[in-house]
Amino acid sequence: MQDTVAIALITSLSTLAAAALTGLIAARSTRRQLAHQLTIAREESAEVSAARREELRRDAYVGFLSACDAAYRRLDRRWVEPGADGLTSGYDETYVAMRAVDEAYNLVLLQGPADVAAAGRSVVASLTTEYAEQRRLADEPGDAAASLRDRQRERWLAAIEVRTNRRVAFVDAARPAVDREG
Repeated sequence: MQDTVAIALITSLSTLAAAALTGLIAARSTRRQLAHQLTIAREESAEVSAARREELRRDAYVGFLSACDAAYRRLDRRWVEPGADGLTSGYDETYVAMRAVDEAYNLVLLQGPADVAAAGRSVVASLTTEYAEQRRLADEPGDAAASLRDRQRERWLAAIEVRTNRRVAFVDAARPAVDREG
């Protein structure tokens, strides 16, 4: 009878050992699968965050460029039309357009990166300089029936060149920030 008990005891212990070994292997396998799934979830979350950040940046940059275009149109009108927009008035339509550029630039500052914000600051500075120059030139004596462009052609051409260069520099800085793949 002792042989039967010994065989039963050995069989029980081997069955328990096999169950424990199987449980240990299953636990390790499950831990690896969970770690892999967690890694995948983190990577997907990082990709979604990066895509969202690029979308927000793109929207901020497009809004900034749109506000700049509106300000450019107002500035162009002031260059071309004699007495346009009340050149000597305080808060005119061009000033309102310039404020919209400032507000759009705030979003560019928040979205970054620093090189894009610096390029945007150059655009804002050039717009502000052109606006101030128009106001100053309007106060100079000259033919009131002639447009600023006609009276100050070289300054008008220089302003257009500065606008173009600053805007291109902004776009060149912004493009890599919204398209990391190319």
